[in-house]
Amino acid sequence: MLEMRPDCERCGADLPAEAPGAFICSLECSFCARCADELDDICPNCGGELMDRPTRPRPLQEKFPPAAERKHRSA
Repeated sequence: MLEMRPDCERCGADLPAEAPGAFICSLECSFCARCADELDDICPNCGGELMDRPTRPRPLQEKFPPAAERKHRSA
């Protein structure tokens, strides 16, 4: 099951699990669409390809909650 991280690791933008627009690599590093585009869809952490992250419908979030820990590191 995907961790569904709540924020973009680069800019800190919110990435709700039920909303489209998040991108992940195979290690689940997570980025917003704008940052993924600026990174040419290459993860700066591992060099992996950034792909569209699937959404998780709200009714499933109670049984399978998304991650709460934010990963954005301010500069």
